[in-house]
Amino acid sequence: MKVPVQEDSFSQNENAPDTPGRHRLRTRTGRRGTYLVIGAVALVGLGLGGVSVATADHRAPAPTPAAVDFDAQARAEAAARADRSVRESTAPVTPSAVPASPSATPASPSPSPTTASPKPRPTKTATAQPKPKKTAAPKPAWVIPMAGAEITSCYGPRWGTLHAGIDFAMPNGTPIHAAAAGTVVKAGDAGDGYGNSVFIDHNNGYLTHYAHQSRLIVSVGDKVTAGQVIGYEGATGDATGPHLHFEVHQGAMWNQIDPAPFLRARGIDVAC
Repeated sequence: MKVPVQEDSFSQNENAPDTPGRHRLRTRTGRRGTYLVIGAVALVGLGLGGVSVATADHRAPAPTPAAVDFDAQARAEAAARADRSVRESTAPVTPSAVPASPSATPASPSPSPTTASPKPRPTKTATAQPKPKKTAAPKPAWVIPMAGAEITSCYGPRWGTLHAGIDFAMPNGTPIHAAAAGTVVKAGDAGDGYGNSVFIDHNNGYLTHYAHQSRLIVSVGDKVTAGQVIGYEGATGDATGPHLHFEVHQGAMWNQIDPAPFLRARGIDVAC
């Protein structure tokens, strides 16, 4: 559609001669003409749009406009700020983010589990425990000369005379032991009724006498210890049967004392 352009005004050409009854269209196009063209085009567009809208109204009802939430943007910004604060509070704190206190001692960084080398486990070597040494019990200074023997006669009067010792009866050939350590000062049969006998000097003012032995195994001058075998039981001399006649002499030979209290004082109990 062509829109007739309306000039601002009709005027005579200034340079043309003055001809009565004739006008000439002005050739200069101004801004006002341009604006009029643009406005006309806009009016045409609006008219067409109005027709389309009117046509659409007859076809179907217009959709209801959606409600506009004017607070949506504000709520979205608040949710973003809350989410950011939560992430910042749960984020691991790095040493540079925490201000160092003047009095606080800087903690040494703990080694990473992936970089820390495992500590070697100490190897246990089986070591043999030293067995406690069994120390032998000290030997008593005095022992019974014939352990387990039957006492057949004690020290005291017998048959009108002094029986100066204790008789230990065991089977013939039973070993006889030195009652204490000392030196053999007499060994053999002197023909005095004691048969084969042995005297031991204990170097403490006492001597012991072992009579009626069947066999001697020590000699004069031998050093003996307590419990050492010095001979064997018999019935030599004035004896009616095999037995050991045991005496204790105090200070000198033939000064006999009762052996029973003497032995008891040294831890040996005899039934006399």
